[in-house]
Amino acid sequence: MAKLTTGSRAEAAVAEHLKKDGFNILNRNWKTKVCELDIVARKKDVIYFVEVKYRQADDQGGGLEHITPHKLNQLKFAARIWNQDHNYDGDYRIIGAEVSGSNFSEINLVEID
Repeated sequence: MAKLTTGSRAEAAVAEHLKKDGFNILNRNWKTKVCELDIVARKKDVIYFVEVKYRQADDQGGGLEHITPHKLNQLKFAARIWNQDHNYDGDYRIIGAEVSGSNFSEINLVEID
C-alpha cells in the first residue's frame, strides 16, 4: 500500500473516531506554503490540531515517539498560522493521534502540548 494511501486511511480513521467522540472536523490536510496540519477539529469551545502517526507493527515503535521536538515546534507554528488565518484567539490544543493495526482500528489520542 502506498504511503499516501496509508496516511490518508489513518487520518480518515482518526477523523471518524473524533466525530464519534463529539468533535466537529473543520479541516483535513490543511496546508499553506509554509506549514500543514493533518486534522483541525472543534469540540465545545476548543480547537484541536491533530497530528496523525500510523504504525502497522509494534517493531516500528509507537507513532507518538516520532513527534520530535522539531515536529512539535512545526505544529505550534502551523497552529498559530491557522489561528491567524481564521481570526481565532480562543483556547486550542495540540493532540497526537497514534494509529496502529492493519485495519487502522487502534487509536490512541494524547495531548502533546
